[in-house]
Amino acid sequence: MHTRATLVQVYAREDGLFEVEAELRDTKTRDMQLSAGVRKAGDPVHDMLLHLVVDAQLNILEAGSESRAVPYPGHCDQHGNAYGRLKGLNLLKGFRAAVKQQLSGVHGCTHLTELCQVLPTAVIQAFAGDVIDTREGSGDGQPPFQIDRCHALRRDGAVVQAHYPRWYRHGEAASATPVAAPATSS
Repeated sequence: MHTRATLVQVYAREDGLFEVEAELRDTKTRDMQLSAGVRKAGDPVHDMLLHLVVDAQLNILEAGSESRAVPYPGHCDQHGNAYGRLKGLNLLKGFRAAVKQQLSGVHGCTHLTELCQVLPTAVIQAFAGDVIDTREGSGDGQPPFQIDRCHALRRDGAVVQAHYPRWYRHGEAASATPVAAPATSS
């Protein structure tokens, strides 16, 4: 019935900065009546682009968006340069919360704001091993960024023990024990 495709591409620039292009595309398997007329099966209902320029520390230096296909032309695409507000944010330091605060609801486009949520991990994947040292860490005695950021790479786990033995600590995962939910009275 419906396909949502997201694509994030990161390009290294000669000036040491990085271009990030994130796309979201929704298509239907059937013709669909929209306010602007019939959208043929396979033609995008939504086709959105976020464009960022980031530095090696994941600071956003430039940001913008483009709405190439929308269900309500002349309306959906009239959010101005709302996504320019991403400029100045850091993809690893409070990014998702800042996006929610600045661009959720009527302050932006639901689809572009949702697309923002994949940017931190997508850019980290692009940087891993090339821009960010995934073996030895930051050089200041801190472990590689990925340690304790997911279940497989927990400090006291088998993957860290096998592949990052210098950083392995038996029984010392950052959050090895789940936090219990507060008790509720009924």
